[in-house]
Amino acid sequence: MINRLLTSVAALAVSAGAAAADYSLTILHTNDFHARFEPISKYDGPCSAEDNTEGKCFGGSARLVTAVEDARARSNNSILVDGGDQFQGSLFYTYYKGKVAAEMMNKMGYDGMTVGNHEFDDGPEVLRGFMDAVDFPVLMSNADFSAEPALADKLLKSTVIERGGEKIGMIGLTPEDTDELASPGPNISFSDPVAAVQGEVDRLSAQGINKIVVLSHSGFDVDKRVAANVTGVDVIVGGHSNTLLSNTQERAVDVYPVMVGDTAIVQAYAYGKFLGELNVTFDDAGVITQAVGEPIITSSEVGEDAGTVARIAELAAPLDEIRQKVVASAAAPIEGDRAVCRVMECAMGNLVADAMLERVADQGVTIAIANSGGLRASIDAGEVTMGEVFTVLPFQNTLSTFQIDGAGVIAALENGVSQIEEVKGRFPQVAGLKFTFDPTVAPNEGRIQDVMVQTATGFEAIDPAATYSVVTNNYVRNGGDGYKMFAGDDKNAYDFGPDLADVVAEYLAKSGPYAPYTDGRIAVK
Repeated sequence: MINRLLTSVAALAVSAGAAAADYSLTILHTNDFHARFEPISKYDGPCSAEDNTEGKCFGGSARLVTAVEDARARSNNSILVDGGDQFQGSLFYTYYKGKVAAEMMNKMGYDGMTVGNHEFDDGPEVLRGFMDAVDFPVLMSNADFSAEPALADKLLKSTVIERGGEKIGMIGLTPEDTDELASPGPNISFSDPVAAVQGEVDRLSAQGINKIVVLSHSGFDVDKRVAANVTGVDVIVGGHSNTLLSNTQERAVDVYPVMVGDTAIVQAYAYGKFLGELNVTFDDAGVITQAVGEPIITSSEVGEDAGTVARIAELAAPLDEIRQKVVASAAAPIEGDRAVCRVMECAMGNLVADAMLERVADQGVTIAIANSGGLRASIDAGEVTMGEVFTVLPFQNTLSTFQIDGAGVIAALENGVSQIEEVKGRFPQVAGLKFTFDPTVAPNEGRIQDVMVQTATGFEAIDPAATYSVVTNNYVRNGGDGYKMFAGDDKNAYDFGPDLADVVAEYLAKSGPYAPYTDGRIAVK
């Protein structure tokens, strides 16, 4: 906290000599909203109307409308931008795809957005429909989409907007591995963000534009790399890693903003729980002389815009019967936080993997592997509704069964632990086996130390040459999250099993209150 205060004091000191001709701009920003149009709980899942009335909820579009209006009133010049992943995460997206996101973003008056990987979950055509509906540019610089007819004439690498008499360049970034994370199709190729951003900066600079903001859905680590290796970028508005940067919040990863050279990096967690507010001052040469701010938490102290509340309720009507159905109960909170499940065994991972394996065990399947990126929320203790299950598992994935040798299973686990430093969604949650990994070993160089497979008589070492029957979801089976060893037509695969959310709901319902647990099936050496 002392370091954060010193950083803020230093930033204020830089501004002490600001000239009257300097230009100030407030950058309001969101990222990783994931269709959380209604208020959310402290676990980032659904929050009941009763809890909302009692002041226990956060976020929702109605609070964001108010927060944006209040922030604009504090500024003489402001822009509102998004760091990607508006799509996917609740029944609103399942039912409406991008239509509600477009309506709410237009209502709030966004000035620009970058493409997140989840914007490609239903292919380029759904993204195009969203872009046709919004009143602002959608950006992606680090990809060649010229051969994709749905995007070639609409999507932009960068754009220029004017605010307060000054021109501001905006550049978009999406994850370089989007082809592994989503479904962009065969006509788009992704490239290194550093070269892509520098190319657009140079093009904008040649037009005389000296204030440049990158909207980056690439993660905090990549943002720092871009800032360190690209010249001419003033601000990076981040996303993808759900990073909380703050000078006051205890769970913050770092200060707000993080300065790398002359570049200010910001990110505001996820799910609409915060509205980022960065106040930047530029000198005549377009160099930042001041960069201060703090994400605004959208707690109950932020009022809900009445018109937006009514509109969201109207849009929710077709969804209510499905999601309000109580399907089970939980004896304690079921931990599904990405910060936990993407680096270690977690209770939600065990629940999902156990449910998958039980569903197909009578087919001779003995191993379940679930990608942690498919787990999107925790669940409170008490009644569990179908809406909560859909919030945890929103992707409409189906169970996929296939056969692979033990060496392939080991390779899959190696892939799964290869990006724990970046907290990536490929981390494997498992059932029917247990394994140990050593994070000090280089990725894909033998981090997996021991793999034991459960048999009728206990656990035994996996046989690299033996064939095993495995269950996962159809996204992973077809190579998503780097699991390319599972893909192909030589696996005796069936990709069209029941919906994963239904499988988990039925598993939860089979007994009394479900008792979440971990049992050491994943160990760190």
